[in-house]
Amino acid sequence: MKARIGVLGAGGWGTALSLLLNRNGHEVELWEYRPEYAEILDRTRRNPDFLPGVAIPDDVRITSDLDAALSQKEILLVTLPSHIVRSVADRIPAGRIGNAVVVSAGKGIENGSLLRMSQVLSGSIEGFPADRIVVLSGPSHAEEVSRNIPTVVVAASSSGDSAKRVQDVFRGPAFRVYTSSDVVGVELGGSFKNIIAIAAGISDGVGFGDNTKAAIMIRGIVEITRLGTALGANPATFAGLSGMGDLIVTCTSRHSRNRYVGEQVGAGKSLDEVLEGMKMVAEGVRTTRSAADLAAKYKVDMPITCEVFEILFNGKNPKKAVADLMNRDPKAEG
Repeated sequence: MKARIGVLGAGGWGTALSLLLNRNGHEVELWEYRPEYAEILDRTRRNPDFLPGVAIPDDVRITSDLDAALSQKEILLVTLPSHIVRSVADRIPAGRIGNAVVVSAGKGIENGSLLRMSQVLSGSIEGFPADRIVVLSGPSHAEEVSRNIPTVVVAASSSGDSAKRVQDVFRGPAFRVYTSSDVVGVELGGSFKNIIAIAAGISDGVGFGDNTKAAIMIRGIVEITRLGTALGANPATFAGLSGMGDLIVTCTSRHSRNRYVGEQVGAGKSLDEVLEGMKMVAEGVRTTRSAADLAAKYKVDMPITCEVFEILFNGKNPKKAVADLMNRDPKAEG
């Protein structure tokens, strides 16, 4: 059945999911916080900064009015960068979204608070029950979803009814949705894999080969599972779509912003230089800080994450970081 959906965030992912939901026959209103850019989107029916080459249908409404995007919506889809989510959620008055289901489709951990995005949303929208929040994650580049390339994701919620509602609304001929009750695992897998993608990109930039990248990926998922389990996730989740699935695509794809950041840093650029040249957000940079803080807090060994932190924020030479990883004390796998 047709649903009324508000999409908060007109970046590449928000735009791609708006197109998907529009193809599924739903009524979509896309919110862009900058009035001048919202006007460009509405007038040209293109998103040149974040999803070039893809047309936005005329019946996808575009607005810079947050209240309009919230009004009478059955589903509220949040695709904002992690450092913006709280400031926008704080503007949503208690009771303003009624009985809507909130879908968190961003992938990051808030710096400082170390909260997942679903936790930020449930804590910021006063009185909103956590069982009406659904996390949507998995291997899903906006560039491909917008072009109707077959994609499979997972919708996780503490409420089976909420997860099923999102599954029904989002699924289509080229977009398959599984459900899960492991909100923590699905959310952490989608966030932490960006750190490992930066590591894979650094390996590419330095000039290492496939052997190195394979080792980074498989030992990376070990680190993700280790920390995720300490935070209450089901370890089996990290072998699924939001864990290994998302890790593979983000470490290898030409569309991956996090792999790109790592590649440029590995090739000799500073982090500031790389970020200054990007319009899109690479969530893995901020998540590296949060993951390092979480690893210290919970006393979890995360050597790859720690070396990525040293490279990005303390200027460590990438080759020295790899040498230090290779020369750690020998251990049994497992």
